[in-house]
Amino acid sequence: ETPSLLHPVVMSSASRFSAFWNHPAGPKTIHFWAPAMKWGLVIAGINDLNRPVDKISLPQTSALAATGLIWSRYATQITPVNYSLLSVNIFVALTSCIQLARKYGLIDTVPLPFVTKKQEPVASPPVAPALGAPQTKNQQ
Repeated sequence: ETPSLLHPVVMSSASRFSAFWNHPAGPKTIHFWAPAMKWGLVIAGINDLNRPVDKISLPQTSALAATGLIWSRYATQITPVNYSLLSVNIFVALTSCIQLARKYGLIDTVPLPFVTKKQEPVASPPVAPALGAPQTKNQQ
């Protein structure tokens, strides 16, 4: 039987998956899952970019910024270097530092295209009743 043309591709994919699965910071370890779950903080931080400045908690945002910076440094010093931990903590620090800059008045708008300020709903003008429709007491 002749070997398939896909055989090298399948074998290469299998060896890559095996290397990923058995990596010291792979999905069988906490070193994979902790950073994966921490992306929730990044999502919450991005969502909070719409929050009014007076609602930003200075102690909480400062703690998140410090945590992001400290753990980013730590991720580069451990063996093996945990790039997943590094990337998530860079984003935690970045979103928190943007919030701190807003809180201290250094920036008043977030320069991201997908973050928009919530607009107040515009009241629609009153609609005249249709001809022949019964009138209410307020309309008489």
